[in-house]
Amino acid sequence: MAFNTGLSGLRAASVDLDVTGNNIANASTVGFKGSRVQFGDLYASGFLSGGTNPIGDGVRVQDVQQKFGQGNISFTDNGLDMAISGDGFFMLNNNGEVRYSRAGQFSIDKEGYIVNNQNMKVQGYTADEDGNLSGIRGDLQIATDNLAPRRTTNLQTDVNLDSRESVLEKRVRDIGPIDLAGIEGEKFSFQYADGTPDYPVEIPVGGDAQGAALKIDGAPGVSATASTTALLDGSLNDAFIQGASDFKFTIKIGSTPLNIDTSQVNSLSDLAQAITDSPDNSVSASPIFDDYDGDPNTPDTARLRIIQNDGKTLNIEYGDTTATADPQSPFEGVVNITTDRTVIGVDTTDDTVSPSKSVKAEFEGSPIRITNAFNPIDQRTYNHATSTTIYDSLGNSHELTQFYVKDPSPGNGVGQSQWSIYMQIDGELVAGTDTQPYTALFDQDGQLESVNGDPNGEIIVTDWIPKDATGAPNGADGPPSDPSSVVSPIPEPPTTSAFVVDLGNTTQYGAAFGVNDQQQNGYTTGRLSGLDVSDQGVIFARYTNGQSQSLGQVALAAFNNTDGLSPVGDTTWVETFESGQPIIGAADTGTLGSIKASSVEESNVDLSAELVNLIIAQRNYQANAKTIETSDAVTQTIINLR
Repeated sequence: MAFNTGLSGLRAASVDLDVTGNNIANASTVGFKGSRVQFGDLYASGFLSGGTNPIGDGVRVQDVQQKFGQGNISFTDNGLDMAISGDGFFMLNNNGEVRYSRAGQFSIDKEGYIVNNQNMKVQGYTADEDGNLSGIRGDLQIATDNLAPRRTTNLQTDVNLDSRESVLEKRVRDIGPIDLAGIEGEKFSFQYADGTPDYPVEIPVGGDAQGAALKIDGAPGVSATASTTALLDGSLNDAFIQGASDFKFTIKIGSTPLNIDTSQVNSLSDLAQAITDSPDNSVSASPIFDDYDGDPNTPDTARLRIIQNDGKTLNIEYGDTTATADPQSPFEGVVNITTDRTVIGVDTTDDTVSPSKSVKAEFEGSPIRITNAFNPIDQRTYNHATSTTIYDSLGNSHELTQFYVKDPSPGNGVGQSQWSIYMQIDGELVAGTDTQPYTALFDQDGQLESVNGDPNGEIIVTDWIPKDATGAPNGADGPPSDPSSVVSPIPEPPTTSAFVVDLGNTTQYGAAFGVNDQQQNGYTTGRLSGLDVSDQGVIFARYTNGQSQSLGQVALAAFNNTDGLSPVGDTTWVETFESGQPIIGAADTGTLGSIKASSVEESNVDLSAELVNLIIAQRNYQANAKTIETSDAVTQTIINLR
């Protein structure tokens, strides 16, 4: 009996050595789970026997149990490496057989499937062409072809319009032209409605119109220019030029002669061109036709008109060597003044000036002109603007700009504000805003009430023709044949260039203009540039156009009795009757753990503990061998009795 007891101990110790050695051998195996041997004692007893001092019959191995505790997670440089933090197993398709593993060292095979080192395909929930995850489980595959472009069908703009902005409605007065002789020596001051101090002006005597304009132009809210127009009488004409034996023509700007080449002048048009081509580009000339003689029955006479842009005095003479015309009287400059609506008056401080010729009289006699014409290239004609990129059906990018212009408040201006909205794509106004802007109304709390009566604040653009850089249609889908049939949201799949601009979250507060959010759903084509895996196991493809799309989601499986799984090598297990059926779901749901990307789970073997177990197993083996040796010695003693 002692032989059997010792032999069972040797067998048990040998199994313990094997299991411990296997643990040590796989201490660096990714996803490996260590095992431990569980022993039970043996007793021999017959049926209905009732010995009071039973002697044990040795030991047997009851079970080799695997320890499914969490292993350490280490990071790798492979984006498809995955580690499970918590409960669960990866599901692998091994040619139809489903295996379960914690080893997440994955790559892509030649067909784009995600596989492990043994070419077992990773199972998960597949996605459609738009990246929508389904509940259908299958082999996960990475599509490496280009991402097709998507046209813009919706643009959401969330901006705040500054309620403190002034209405861009300018009231101006155009004063003049005023002859310099009429205001020489005048002293006056401009008066303002906004509290700006009066601005005094004194026009010097003996100066020119340019000097007077510079004096006036320094006043706030006032713009002044000077010019001189010389309109010669009809005695200078083609016949005079052609009949002169040596035609002469001279101009002095102030006291400075203008260099004119008259050697090739044969007509009034030639003379006008020679004057315009002179080195002084402040002077231009052209022939005009008018009823100079006042007789409607005679043909209109061509006369020469000369314009000097600085308002300097022009002295003009012309003639030839045999017949010289009388010199023209000097032509004096005039002053033109424009004032904005903050200038409310002009006060003349010099009583010696004739009231009928004063700047004050001209100011009071000039009508008010209102101007607020929107011009997208003139920043002074709109309060705010914001741009974003949209895409046509071919994936070409276009720039959409929204312009906001504050309008006078509707009604009595209490409890409501109004803004005009213009839209431009690649420099062309769209949505009909070239003829009529959209009107946005805001309530007393700064909330959007409507855009053109739509409480949702939506603008449907139905007149956009995508064009190339030359301004020609680029072949993409164009406007719908029936704009009235377009509804929001645009149905899928879209077939025209129509899209919706959603301004529903726009506000008008007393804060600086700001774009809080601006999103559109279009994009150009893109190539696969990388992969990302979320904690829920969703595999995202990153493309060169900045888009990302779900390609699938890794499925995990858990078991009620994990210890019942049967190991089949390659760090995989299979389902058994004892394990029960798998509970399958997405990562980080229910009791399933989360997935860490670019990571692997290391073996959970504690190497130091296994080395100690190795010593213990060795000691047990030696001790059981000693039991057999001792039994052999006792038996030999009995045999030697005579």
